[in-house]
Amino acid sequence: MTPAERLTPHAVAAFSRIGEENAFAVLARANALAAQGRDIINLGIGQPDFATPGHIVEAAVQALRDGHHGYTPSTGIAPLREAVAADIHRRFNEEIDPGRVVIVPGGKVTMFAAILMLGEPGAQILYPDPGFPIYRSMIEFTGATPVPVPIREANGFAFSAEETLGLITPTTRLIILNSPANPTGGVTPKAEIDRLVAGLEQHPHVAILSDEIYDQFLFDGQAHTTLLAYPQIRNRLILLNGWSKTYAMTGWRLGWSYWPEGLFEPMRKLAVNAWSCVNAPAQFAALAALTGPQDCVSAMLAEFDRRRHLVVEGLNALPGISCATPKGAFYAFPNVSGTGWSSAKKLAAALLDEAGVATIGGPDFGVHGEGYIRLSYANSAENIARALDRMGQFLAKARAA
Repeated sequence: MTPAERLTPHAVAAFSRIGEENAFAVLARANALAAQGRDIINLGIGQPDFATPGHIVEAAVQALRDGHHGYTPSTGIAPLREAVAADIHRRFNEEIDPGRVVIVPGGKVTMFAAILMLGEPGAQILYPDPGFPIYRSMIEFTGATPVPVPIREANGFAFSAEETLGLITPTTRLIILNSPANPTGGVTPKAEIDRLVAGLEQHPHVAILSDEIYDQFLFDGQAHTTLLAYPQIRNRLILLNGWSKTYAMTGWRLGWSYWPEGLFEPMRKLAVNAWSCVNAPAQFAALAALTGPQDCVSAMLAEFDRRRHLVVEGLNALPGISCATPKGAFYAFPNVSGTGWSSAKKLAAALLDEAGVATIGGPDFGVHGEGYIRLSYANSAENIARALDRMGQFLAKARAA
């Protein structure tokens, strides 16, 4: 009997439902082509192309020199949890209890834990579509029914409070929200969030997972509206955030989450059982990120803004493509339905294989992603310009499929 044949029927069923994040598959394909000598421009992966700021790196090195080589509390070192609370107060004037902050090895851990706690056969979980693909993957893994909340270009890629509330049923356990959003770059206005929260007062059985990982990636005078600003839902709000995007620390695997009182203890136990603790020097690096100078964040945002204008202008000049201007995150989500390609995934694959430009097909983010592709402008302005030129040449001569 092979190891695979030893899986229990329950495990076979569960793992048959689990999906993937295709951005990593595209990254692997792009790297394989580059290894063959191809010049590949990667606009697929959602990762800042900046180095982690020096003072953050030095804090991790110093922590090692100071002997921080052992376990830490499973929920994170106290100074870091306190720094998270202080940062929330500094930026939003909101008070949170550092005792309910959990330091985790990456933002996905918070998604996994929240969906695992609240998802089961017979339950429904609402999630944004197009949206981060791990939402649906984890919902299906638990056996719960995924209910997509359409995220429409006509609505500025913001969620509709009315449409979201209309999808709630007695079996709805959780609503996942994401603003600023991946993959669209959409930002939901405060007035729409106000309407959603007011409507949720009629549905006290529904928990909320607010993915705010891009909360500092805002443009054109937009301000972030954190769900922490609504005390009437604090007792059922799970907040997801972290360091990966804001401080260019994707490989450090660092995130934090805030849990309502009734869910904190299950999360603490899950941490003890699953990962023990986040590695110690990385936590000291995260502490330096929050308490140190923030000019590195401002500089990165200014450069992303410059690239944003470049990519939107360039995309709108291409045949058959139109691109709404993203208000947040670092993604453009152009409409490619005018190119004549019947499948956005096929177009994305052809752009990589034939033009050497890695993008992600919109359907990888959900059924409402058809007709779109995602480009990350977390690459240099020079590479973005080269990629747009290649895309234009490809579209001008390639036969649609």
